[in-house]
Amino acid sequence: MSAQNKKYKIALIGYRLGIGGAEKVMANLSIFFDSKGIEVHNIIVLDVVTYSFAGKLFNLGKYKNNSNGIFNKLTRLYVLKKYLKKHQFDYIIDLRFRIKPFQELLIARWVYNTKTVFNVHSFLINNYIPDNKMLAQWIYKNSFKIVCETTTTQKIIEEKHHFLNIKQIFNPINVDEITAKSKETIAIDFPFIMGMGQMETNVKQFDKMIESYANSVLPSNNIHLILLGEGGLKQDFKALATKLQVDDKVHFMGFEDNPFKYLSKAKFFVLSSQNEGFANVLAEALACHTPVVSFDCKAGPSDIIIHRQNGLLVENQNGKALTEAMNLMFTDQELYDFCKQNAFSSMQRFSLDKIGEQWLEMLNIKV
Repeated sequence: MSAQNKKYKIALIGYRLGIGGAEKVMANLSIFFDSKGIEVHNIIVLDVVTYSFAGKLFNLGKYKNNSNGIFNKLTRLYVLKKYLKKHQFDYIIDLRFRIKPFQELLIARWVYNTKTVFNVHSFLINNYIPDNKMLAQWIYKNSFKIVCETTTTQKIIEEKHHFLNIKQIFNPINVDEITAKSKETIAIDFPFIMGMGQMETNVKQFDKMIESYANSVLPSNNIHLILLGEGGLKQDFKALATKLQVDDKVHFMGFEDNPFKYLSKAKFFVLSSQNEGFANVLAEALACHTPVVSFDCKAGPSDIIIHRQNGLLVENQNGKALTEAMNLMFTDQELYDFCKQNAFSSMQRFSLDKIGEQWLEMLNIKV
């Protein structure tokens, strides 16, 4: 069989197929690879599947018991090793966060048995590559590639670890899926801006978003703020909205399987994070024809936002400047219309087809 006619097999390994940004990348890549005739196996550690995906599913979460002790962990590693050996994949793409260096050394050296691509999905590289440089070299030096989703993350890793096998590829955005889901109706009859993200930790800094919103001209002009997401800090954010006397205009809608029906109807989207990876949600908002306002936090937004063309980049962690940007996006109709007009076209470089082709080129797969 010629290389061009070969049936390639790829294993995508992630913690789950739902909730997070890295998991969305995994789901989208499975759809792209499958559309190109590649046999895709989605291997997940936790028994969570909410995203649409393509290919086969191998759920290691089914092997996890309540104790999750060392014996159970080793059993799952052995099951994974057997599965990878049985299917003889051409490539393994690991999209997990990796915070246990010695466990990762065992996986890289004993479990994985073919060309492996390790993804880094955050500016916080210690969640993926150990701080210990010797361990980092043992785990990653001989991997096929290390893929970073932002230019900032790539630069940090290159400067710290001096890897030569590093590649930057942005996250893929499934525009067709977003367009279809954005057409669903919502039962809201007032104009609004919005934010979105997990509320378990304060990385997304919804407190700063609420404060900036409360200090803006938006509440007095009856422009509401809708927040999507769940977590233990939600009650604190609600209390803050009450304290700032905007609780009648700040709406906590919880977790949504389809955020695009809200994104497409928002006047603009706001991101107030402490740090980001690629910030999928910014590109997803643009795919919904919605301009964005964002802190220029470390990694992510500056790769997506073209200042005053598809949104506004705000000085990092400057709450007053975030308020001013919200005001500007609302009061300057010419600027708003220009950003909204450019939103969709500006994110086409992140489309699943274009990013997928970059993956094929990196893997040297011709289909």
